[in-house]
Amino acid sequence: MNFNNQYRPGAFGGLPVVTKNIIIINAVFFLLTVALQSTQHIDLAKYLGLHYPTAPDFKPHQFVTYIFMHGSFSHILFNMLAVYIFGQVLEQIWGPKRYLIFYILTGFGAALAQYIVIYFSVGPLIDSIQATQNNLNGGTINALLNSLEFQNSLSSQTFSIYETFVDQYNKAIQENSPRALSLASQFLLDYKNEYLNQNVVVGASGSLFGLLGAFGMIFPNRMLYLYFLFPVKAKWLVIGYGAIELFSGLRSNPGDNVAHFAHLGGLFVGIIIVLIWRKDKQHFY
Repeated sequence: MNFNNQYRPGAFGGLPVVTKNIIIINAVFFLLTVALQSTQHIDLAKYLGLHYPTAPDFKPHQFVTYIFMHGSFSHILFNMLAVYIFGQVLEQIWGPKRYLIFYILTGFGAALAQYIVIYFSVGPLIDSIQATQNNLNGGTINALLNSLEFQNSLSSQTFSIYETFVDQYNKAIQENSPRALSLASQFLLDYKNEYLNQNVVVGASGSLFGLLGAFGMIFPNRMLYLYFLFPVKAKWLVIGYGAIELFSGLRSNPGDNVAHFAHLGGLFVGIIIVLIWRKDKQHFY
């Protein structure tokens, strides 16, 4: 086997500047997240994680900051290992400016892909809530609460709102109080807001899938060890990961909190960018 066709990453101290700083920034954000949660009970993901555009907690800066947020130690460890392995090679080829543009744009692509998935996921219930608000009465409220789409939307974040409302609403109905409809109207607003707010995306996975796709296109036959027992060509690794993410996303396991289509979005955008750069290496930006 030709050694020159194999790849093993170098030491951290020799990393290019952007790759090194990406890893450092992610580590700092993760430590801040853990520290603020444990000492101040502040969830940093609420402010820096990516929310759906119509969610009350959405802010434009989240398009960038979500890329540097992670939900667990294993999450950041896997992502930064991938950045460490692939990022340094691509930065050496492209230079720091182009590499940083690529990293951010693939993060945007991942966000857009996830937005599309969330839109089709939450859209039916949001439409039903809006229709109920437009024709608010006891019948429409009961129909919504008993619908399968509403029952499936209940989570640890939304159930307490639902439970409190049901108690207050039933009491108001028993007392024949005019407050019943106003309680229902406020509940629908609060529930919709909380339902939208719970769709939060964090992690550099979209960008790292973009890096993986770019590496596979530039070095399709490069053997990757990644400290596993068996080598694999980069092109097969890209195809394999892409197939796994597509299958996992289409399967739509309710207990799966992984943004599979965000990964695919980053991979797709990364491949498109490489194709564009191949045609116009001098005038992309």
